[in-house]
Formats: sequence, C-alpha cells, structure tokens
Amino acid sequence: MLRLGRGLRRLESGRGARASAGLPLGAEMPKKAGATNKGKSPEPERPPPSLGPVTVDPRGGVTIAIRAKPGSKQNAVTDVTAEAVSVAIAAPPSEGEANAELCRYLSKVLELRKSDVVLDKGGKSREKVVKLLASTTAEEILEKLKQQVEKK
Repeated sequence: MLRLGRGLRRLESGRGARASAGLPLGAEMPKKAGATNKGKSPEPERPPPSLGPVTVDPRGGVTIAIRAKPGSKQNAVTDVTAEAVSVAIAAPPSEGEANAELCRYLSKVLELRKSDVVLDKGGKSREKVVKLLASTTAEEILEKLKQQVEKK
C-alpha cells in the first residue's frame, strides 16, 4: 500500500499552502521582509526604436522587412519606404531560387558574409523578413540600402 505524507494529503483534499495560510483564492503569499527582486529590472525593457524597415529585435539582431520582386532582369534595391525595402531579384520564384538569390545579393550589398544573411519569414511570400547574424547597427544597414537606391 502506498503511504502519502501530510503535504500530499493536504494537496489531495484541496488544501494547499494558500488554504493553510488563510488567504483567499487568487491572493499571493506575503513577501519576506527585506526580499528583493534579484536580477529583475523595475520596468520592462523596451525594444529600441525602429528605423522604418530595418529594426533591432529584442535579442540584439537586426532584421529587414523586404518586398521582393522575383523574375526581374537584374538584382537591385529599388525603393526604401517606411514599411519595407523593395528588392528586384533576377531569379524565378520557384524552388527557393529567388530566396537564395535575395540572401546572396543582400550579403553583397551590405558587405556581409553569405552565412550572415538568413531568410527569417516569408519563404513563399513576396513580403519577407531577413535576419542579419553579423554584429552591425540598424543605422549602417539603412544607409547602405539607401545608397543602393541612389545608384539606380
């Protein structure tokens, strides 16, 4: 036969620490005198402000909102708006060819390694999010993208 300790019997009967302390349902246990919130900041962390289509995610990585135009004659950054960076891709939108070419082209434009430019969202959509794994700032990325539009 299985023997239960007092604590388990109390939990089975519906009486836990809250009931034995005489607290109403939904109430919290009182904090000990001198207890502090170790490692917790008093106010929640806010993500840094976004620079239009280029944002910094909470973990510190830079992401770019892309509006892809596959099947173009040549690769080019055509426009930088508040919502997205428009990029013409010289690859067909089949079997991920345009996605691979987009990452290759952006790595060249942003002067990063190919492995540092990763498609994060939108594998089958024209609206995509590209994540940059290299340590860089959103301001630098936005400036390089705007320079590409001016060259056009």
